Amino acid sequence: MGLAAVATVTPLVEANAQSKQQDNRPNIIFIMVDDLGFSDLGSYGASDIQTPNLDRLANEGVRFRQFYNNSISAPTRASLITGQYQHNAGMGFFERDLGDPHYGDHLRRDVATFGEVLQQAGYTTLLSGKWNVGAHEGQRPWERGFDHYFGFLGAASLYYTPPQSEENRSASARREGSAPQGTRANRGRSPWGVQLFKDGEPYKLEEGKYLTQEIGSHAVEFIGEAAKKDCPFFLYLAFNAPHWPLQALPEDIAKYRGVYDGGWDSLRTLRYENARQIGVVRPNQELTRQDTLVSPWSEQSVIEKAFWAKRQEVYAAMVDRVDQEVGRVIDKLKEVGRDQNTIIFFISDNGAQGGGERGLERQIATGEVGTPGSYHMQNSNWSQAGDSPFRNYKSTPYEGGISSPFIAWYPAQIEGGRIVDGVGHIIDVAPTFYDLANAKYPKELNGEKLLPLAGKSLVPVLTGKADVVKRGEPLFWEWAGNKAVLDGRWKYVTSDPDYIDELYDIENDRAENYNVAAEHPEIVAQLKQKFEQWAKKNNVKTPYPENWPHFRW
Repeated sequence: MGLAAVATVTPLVEANAQSKQQDNRPNIIFIMVDDLGFSDLGSYGASDIQTPNLDRLANEGVRFRQFYNNSISAPTRASLITGQYQHNAGMGFFERDLGDPHYGDHLRRDVATFGEVLQQAGYTTLLSGKWNVGAHEGQRPWERGFDHYFGFLGAASLYYTPPQSEENRSASARREGSAPQGTRANRGRSPWGVQLFKDGEPYKLEEGKYLTQEIGSHAVEFIGEAAKKDCPFFLYLAFNAPHWPLQALPEDIAKYRGVYDGGWDSLRTLRYENARQIGVVRPNQELTRQDTLVSPWSEQSVIEKAFWAKRQEVYAAMVDRVDQEVGRVIDKLKEVGRDQNTIIFFISDNGAQGGGERGLERQIATGEVGTPGSYHMQNSNWSQAGDSPFRNYKSTPYEGGISSPFIAWYPAQIEGGRIVDGVGHIIDVAPTFYDLANAKYPKELNGEKLLPLAGKSLVPVLTGKADVVKRGEPLFWEWAGNKAVLDGRWKYVTSDPDYIDELYDIENDRAENYNVAAEHPEIVAQLKQKFEQWAKKNNVKTPYPENWPHFRW
């Protein structure tokens, strides 16, 4: 639903007929981070990580207890940017073409990006950071509605310019010469960086520069330039931290030396207790059961404890640095006099990174963890604390994979300190922007008839005019054959590798500890039927083809 249908009931928008000199529509900043767990912020339970700037936004704004993503990067971003489920947006699996127009490696042309819609509505549109929804000509940010862009187009990148040994130089040359940006061969799954761009031109990260800071610096630069104009701006600030590889600035790592020597078992319990006390999980929420694939901290050797503790120190430092960059953005808004008319959102694209305990000998690295020459990944051991109190990880349809911290801050219009129960989804973000901007969602764009938006505006919930998002239908998930349906209190799940029917009472068991499918076969049947109806409407392959990728960490 576009703004035209709801503008009369929302106080945050101004009439579209204003002149530029009178345009008081809010500036909009949307901050997305990568692979951050539900409880990885202080305002969501992490007393071990310093996030004062994001915590300030949370305490002065609105937090959602129950806000959902699509479980993995590119599908989440496709839905975010278009307001569609990822299949209709064209990226049903990932940034990979599976030979189906709804399972491609870029956004389709019958969906509009929020950059395109807001640009047409008179906003200056800015993007700093990760794109991940198309690297082909015609599909890059500067070709899909953004006036200014800095960042990389694929799924991952190093945080430093890689060490330039002869071996690295030759490997990088082979890669750059044979694989276009955004293909599987150039996604960052190796100790080399990917191509950065600024306004369509290649950009080289100077040696010693740290990418999270560079993304923040360009956001600050873009805000400064946009503030000189007489129109509002929209900034999509997409940090790739704390996504692998685990690399951080030495001064940030130093803050966390010794913090994680107590291990992951006690941390996940502490995070759970903190989240309950804060109120971001309900009082009746249990802690999800221990991951049986994760060995207890007490069983690790002295050497292993030191190794794993250092990993989490680096991870915390990466989150800390994101928070510092958010602080710079807030400071810039105040400097240019835009802090009172800017709404800021924050979210993670999926849950924390899972994966087996690969062991010390299987970590790909040419240097100590955290340094420019290292290439370590987060594993399930610490990520079960990051996703506490929920079950499982990124890429799964369980709550730990699809739940995000979600913050909205706008002191001029939003009452601060609220934690709301209204269920939100990533498809709701673009419609919310259009509502705030009084931007009419077009029926056609560049000669293409557009699909209607799948999401709903969150503005009534943000402003306290409504307790829930009036959706009128369940929420659905499908990725790589994993499925879920959330209909009120009931959540149906079936997932790799067993694909058994699972049913959870989310109101009382969001930890997904108790599968009650056997006790309620009629509800299971109803939700499965609703899924099939949704799948047909949204071009979802069901059953998922056996010869297509099945993804496991």
